Amino acid sequence: MVLSQPPNQHVTKAFDLTGKVAIVTGGARGIGLEVSRGLAEAGANIAIIYNTSKDAEKVAAEIASTNNVKAAAYQANVTSQTTIESTIQQIAKDFGKLDIIVCNSGIVSSIAAEDYTEQAWRDIMQVNLDGAFYSAQAAARIFKKQGHGNVIFTASVSATLVNVPQKQAAYNASKAGVVQLAKCLSVEWVDFCRVNCISPGFITTEILDIHPKEWHEKWYSMIPAKRMAHTYELKGAYVFCASDASSYMTGANIIIDGGYTLP
Repeated sequence: MVLSQPPNQHVTKAFDLTGKVAIVTGGARGIGLEVSRGLAEAGANIAIIYNTSKDAEKVAAEIASTNNVKAAAYQANVTSQTTIESTIQQIAKDFGKLDIIVCNSGIVSSIAAEDYTEQAWRDIMQVNLDGAFYSAQAAARIFKKQGHGNVIFTASVSATLVNVPQKQAAYNASKAGVVQLAKCLSVEWVDFCRVNCISPGFITTEILDIHPKEWHEKWYSMIPAKRMAHTYELKGAYVFCASDASSYMTGANIIIDGGYTLP
């Protein structure tokens, strides 16, 4: 059973991912890029899955050379169940196995709920929820055969609160779905993999750059820390979830938000 008790070991060894193989979807930029770097810094070999990035190959080469690990980039659209299945199978073949998948791909939009078109709603759900599930499902088929594995979803504080002043019902609903999905899968797949979520708050990434200054000022006023996080401040949590340091944790949702959800 995947939650069987591991041997007691030095705490730094418990965080060590040397020899592990990890996939990170959306791993070429934003949060995913720092997750890819963080897992590699802990010793894991990295497969980046990207869709539109023009720098993914360069990013993989930089991660490999900096950390003395194997890293490669694979283009795939997570919204296609057959495509992501074949891509993940190919990664397992290329790397010899698969130990960890970080389902991180995501998009956001700001649309008044009454103005969503059918396609605009579907676009969010297909990437954030469907794509997360298809990625986890493909990896889980490998994990089941191996008898071990680890799924980590990037969710959001938007799964548990309603953001203001932006209007993003679809995004919030999709991330709430991811958190509940993770809980369901953690029980259903308990015999062969662990499943957990990390829910970031406001993180300094290009996805927020498009929003007006007054929105940023509003967010700062609501965050007890009075600042946003940099992406690198998340990577330790992903390493924790991916490693033996969290060996008895499954179905959890780790919120990292500078206190944003507390007041």
